[in-house]
Amino acid sequence: MSTRTVDNPKIVSREENGSRPAKNYSPRKAAHRERAAIAAERRSLPWVKVEKNYVFESPAARKTLADLFDGKSQLIVYQLMFGPNGKSLPQFCSFNMDHTDGSTGASYPAGRFLYAVSRAPLSKNRSL
Repeated sequence: MSTRTVDNPKIVSREENGSRPAKNYSPRKAAHRERAAIAAERRSLPWVKVEKNYVFESPAARKTLADLFDGKSQLIVYQLMFGPNGKSLPQFCSFNMDHTDGSTGASYPAGRFLYAVSRAPLSKNRSL
């Protein structure tokens, strides 16, 4: 039994199709310009100084937020929605972690660094 819910588009010759793809170009170009403008606006927003002294457990030692940067210009912190009393990760957190290399501090291009953090103790996170 098929679970397909959407039919494929009709297949036509190039002559029959005419200039339809060209007609779709203008709205796509406008959408791209709008996304670029939104991104530029977001980059121009002021930064907020982090006043709190965050401390994280790591396999090697306790680290501050500044330690996590480790000389890098950008840091990506992914917070796992796994509390101290949690039994398992929510599905979307599991999916994201399944698609990383699985190590804390995975290197990313352009000077970025990724850390996965949670409120649960390190020993509980290791058991996932």
